[in-house]
Amino acid sequence: MHIYICVCHSSVVSALIVARMWKVFQIFPESLRTILNQREIQAMVIISLSFQSILMGMGYRRRYTSTYRLNMVLWVPYLSTDWFATVALSIISNNLGEKPIDPELIMTAFWAPFFLLHLGGLDTITAYSLEDNTLWRRHALSLVSQVTVGGYIFLRAWNSTHLNYIAAPTFIPGLIKIGERIWVLRSASSENFKASMLSKPDPGLNYARYMEEYLSKKEEGFKVQSCPSIEATVVADVSFVAPKNVMIPGAASLQDAYILFWSFRPLFADLILGIQDIKNSQSFFHEVNSSEAFEVIEVELGFMFDMLYTKAFKVYSKMGVILRLLSFSSTMSVLLAFLIIDKDDYSRDDIIITYILLVGAIVLEIYAVLVLVTSDWTMLWLSERKNAAVDILYRAISSVRMCGIKRWSNTMGQYNLIRYCLHQKPAKCSVVQQFLFNHDFLEKIRFQQSAEVSKDLKKLIFDQLLEKSKNTSYEACKKLCECRGNEVLKNAKCYDCKEKDKRRTHEENPEIESEPLTKDAKCIYEISKDDIKTVEESIEAEFDQSILLWHIATTLCHYSDYCPNSEVSKLISEYMLYLLVMRPVMLPNGIEQIRFQDTWAEAIDFLKQRKISDLNQACRKLLEVSTDIPPSEVKGDRSKSVLFDGCKLAKSLQCLQTEKKWEFISHVWVEMLCYAATKCRWNRHAQQLCRGGELLTHVWLLMAHLGITEQFQISKGHARVRLIVH
Repeated sequence: MHIYICVCHSSVVSALIVARMWKVFQIFPESLRTILNQREIQAMVIISLSFQSILMGMGYRRRYTSTYRLNMVLWVPYLSTDWFATVALSIISNNLGEKPIDPELIMTAFWAPFFLLHLGGLDTITAYSLEDNTLWRRHALSLVSQVTVGGYIFLRAWNSTHLNYIAAPTFIPGLIKIGERIWVLRSASSENFKASMLSKPDPGLNYARYMEEYLSKKEEGFKVQSCPSIEATVVADVSFVAPKNVMIPGAASLQDAYILFWSFRPLFADLILGIQDIKNSQSFFHEVNSSEAFEVIEVELGFMFDMLYTKAFKVYSKMGVILRLLSFSSTMSVLLAFLIIDKDDYSRDDIIITYILLVGAIVLEIYAVLVLVTSDWTMLWLSERKNAAVDILYRAISSVRMCGIKRWSNTMGQYNLIRYCLHQKPAKCSVVQQFLFNHDFLEKIRFQQSAEVSKDLKKLIFDQLLEKSKNTSYEACKKLCECRGNEVLKNAKCYDCKEKDKRRTHEENPEIESEPLTKDAKCIYEISKDDIKTVEESIEAEFDQSILLWHIATTLCHYSDYCPNSEVSKLISEYMLYLLVMRPVMLPNGIEQIRFQDTWAEAIDFLKQRKISDLNQACRKLLEVSTDIPPSEVKGDRSKSVLFDGCKLAKSLQCLQTEKKWEFISHVWVEMLCYAATKCRWNRHAQQLCRGGELLTHVWLLMAHLGITEQFQISKGHARVRLIVH
């Protein structure tokens, strides 16, 4: 090993690491150290290409896969590929400065452009996370410095050989990839992404000139009056026309999603929407069913994923296609040239590695083309055209695309408190796992489950949101963002319930005069005053406390009876607890970690004392505990456990008829889900797009399309003021 002198910060860091490694390698025998010194470049070439293969195969899968293993598999090569390429370039440049130019050095110098190609990254994974976009300047400086090193290696190794001449075209793909990566990272950074959507500055009416004219007329003795006039805002009518090519599956959804995508991009830049956008979107979603609505949302978020984490948005253009053809043709020409040149001066191992690099580069280019032609962007382009050539192209693509493309995981995390307490056992963690994670987090991952987002659940969410958005003013839609069960509870205290109370009072005390009874009075949810108080307290509590209370109550109620809404309620209940435990950053700030741990600890003690090992038995025993005295009065405020408060809530809900009970519970959960969606910051939603997607993000975007969002401004028209001179 060597100590390397580098020309940039990242190279210096790499050199220091290599220097440390050199000290470690001193413990090995000299013969082994000699082999390592001779084969270090070859090893780095193979490792770098292997990382590219992993990123190529797995990079796009994170769009529809939500497992932690996939994220870890991608995280290591994404970070390591830049490091290996930087260190390898440093080694090559250092060798060129210390040794005379020989065929071996010329061959290793020929590999330098391939490291630049690897540094440029793949089309399917430009950024691992949003932070990579934010740090685009750092990436740009590092990449430009490595290009400089690559240029130095090319010039320093020049010896007028055939390999030197064919090395020049190998720089073209690397330079294209690096330029694209810098441009895409810059475009997707929050400040540039937001700036790209800002309208031109509008200084408005020339106030100074207006006042000069006003005072001039007034001094001349005229009676001057300022008369404002309001021109009503013209709401743009964006027509969602039928696609020209109906042969393309989902063509209508692609076109509709693309129109909405351009209008609602400001949501992911923390900007406000125009009233025109809301109006057009509402008119569209009021005419579709739940399946069509969620399909459009999926396509829309797929476009956003491509914009933030891949090169798709920049590559899927005329210039992108030209650059792809140039890159592919350059690599292919180098491969053909390498086949025919004289290679007698080079070792067999170096020749094999060179072939592997060239073939690997071509495979990566072919894969990029396949991803391009099978993407929603290509299908959208085809759906807008109708001719024989397009039909032939689509049939060719269909053979590759086969069953279509997955846009997100279509799953929701599930977490059940009581099941977690029943089956918890000490986890066996490796040293690496203990270093990267903490024990509690690994325990939580072990008991995390997932469930498919069913059509019934989508229909429940869509129907409830659609009903709220109909015949509702825009001001009222904003207020709906603050509801987390409040609107549902109003139905329990509606006029019909008051009629029921009057009837009950009249039956118990006939002598007491009361207001006249109304015939055919029916209570929507027959909940007594005491039970209503319990429900009110559970809804008005801190949000993380409400989630735990309703999760416990839903679990206890679910074991005893069944109806279609009970399954949907259970899904949302366990999903919300999953968010609280595994994705707390997506929920409003609170003490969710403390409250969950205290509740979990009390549940463990309860189950162990009674030696309970079955979920149904646990639910039955919990419901048997008397809650006449509020748990907070007995336990005080030191413990934040809400276990038996949840039991009390479950008992209050049990008084409802089964169908009404689960209708009530499911509607409360939908409101809580929607509340969480609106309170989650845009960057948290965006971060989940590269982790398989979250139902919460889909609900957030659907709410915005229906006008239930705080991110829009009510337009009052364009003011035009004129002077009236009398």
